[in-house]
Amino acid sequence: QVQLVESGGGLVQPGGSLRLSCAASGSIFNTVSMGWYRQAPGKQRELVARMRTSGTTDYADSVKGRFTISRDNAKNTVYLQMNNLKPEDTAVYYCRWVVAGNAYWGQGTQVTVNS
Repeated sequence: QVQLVESGGGLVQPGGSLRLSCAASGSIFNTVSMGWYRQAPGKQRELVARMRTSGTTDYADSVKGRFTISRDNAKNTVYLQMNNLKPEDTAVYYCRWVVAGNAYWGQGTQVTVNS
């Protein structure tokens, strides 16, 4: 089993920044990838950013140049640095780890971008 604990969401004005954290514990030895997804009201959950254990990354076109995914292997933590936030970034953000073919999700953290 894998447990994921997210933190760092909140309310921010347009143009502001937030950093999300996702700390993993449990059986994560065979991690394949770590990522962040988001779901806005009335919309499907979508990929925001993903990092494979090789270090390669993928980003949604809408966040390229503004968001950065990173990891701290010593802390088993993945981060999402979000800069120049826009109202359309408002959503619940979920951390997802893929371990040995199984996907695990965090509980979600709300990000609201509003003036």
